[in-house]
Amino acid sequence: MLMPLPATLHRLVEEYETLLAEETLAGVTAPGARLRDLAYTLCVSTGTREIADALTRAHAYLATAAAPPVHVRRTVTAGASGPAVRATTLPRETAPTPL
Repeated sequence: MLMPLPATLHRLVEEYETLLAEETLAGVTAPGARLRDLAYTLCVSTGTREIADALTRAHAYLATAAAPPVHVRRTVTAGASGPAVRATTLPRETAPTPL
């Protein structure tokens, strides 16, 4: 499944949650047009049908997207007792490119 860029998804989630809190505090009984539009966009972006599921999936995706990816480099070196394999963990210089 294609996912939006983490920054775009983060902005959508933040705007949805902020607007929802504002409408709830104001005592609005039916969601406004912008809140419905954001809910729809989040559902489409995450491949879900319910906003609760969309938010859960978005938060999980953003949590993994925020974690720094790691590359493991394995090198073979010659030692006194023969070849040895050494693994070196390196931080990835760039984040994976979203599709």
